[in-house]
Amino acid sequence: MKLPRAFYERSPLEVAPELLGKFLVHVTPEGTATGQINEVEIYSQDDPASHTFRGKTPRNAVMFGKGGFAYVYFTYGMYFCMNVSTETEGIGSGVLIRSCIPVEGIGFMQQRRGKSVHLCDGPGKLCQAFGLTREHNGIDLTTSAELFIEDRGVQIEKYTLTPRIGISVATDKLWRFVF
Repeated sequence: MKLPRAFYERSPLEVAPELLGKFLVHVTPEGTATGQINEVEIYSQDDPASHTFRGKTPRNAVMFGKGGFAYVYFTYGMYFCMNVSTETEGIGSGVLIRSCIPVEGIGFMQQRRGKSVHLCDGPGKLCQAFGLTREHNGIDLTTSAELFIEDRGVQIEKYTLTPRIGISVATDKLWRFVF
């Protein structure tokens, strides 16, 4: 079952741990890529590590919209990353999907990545394996037939909290969730 808007329109502190165990699905002409989400990070508007910290811009506008939209952006001049927007319109927050366990479409994930291991164990690797690019920015994950997150009844009750990876500010926040 696709996650509904109400799932996303909450604090990222509530959404992030509940995304663990859910399934990211991308339907492409090649076939369907599916992965079980096993690592996420929180980014909020009052967080200096967030793209939304300095306010709304054309680049980060999706994060200020309704909860449940894909915010796909290019970083370090070489990688795409995907957040899901959370909260309600006007509040810039979201959850970065850092890693998935490949479940379906592994063959074309391997082709896209050019390797057979470590397909989705980082946000850039995940987007490359799933074929996610800037054209997926702004997709409504609650209504899209192409890109969405499903609840398949898996409940993750034990997970680890750590500082986020690759940031130099707000390193004291334990906003990375991993199972």
